Amino acid sequence: MDNDDCEFEHSPLSGSFTRDGETIEVEIFRLAGAQDRWHMEIVHFSGCTRWQDTFATDAEAHAILIAMIEASGLVPFVDRRPMTQH
Repeated sequence: MDNDDCEFEHSPLSGSFTRDGETIEVEIFRLAGAQDRWHMEIVHFSGCTRWQDTFATDAEAHAILIAMIEASGLVPFVDRRPMTQH
């Protein structure tokens, strides 16, 4: 079964985030009905940034995102090239 056939549980910490006139969509999710680790993707019209690492909690994923935004702004996510974050 691939991810197209799966249902996902989305964290309430998912949603839009805007800074300096740029908006990204934050997706923090895991398989529905499972106690699996959380995945995180950031979507911008210029591409998608997908973390290869998973997170024990949705709050951990969100805290890492906020720390990255505080350090670098949205530049890593709104650059025109898709990237994978480790």
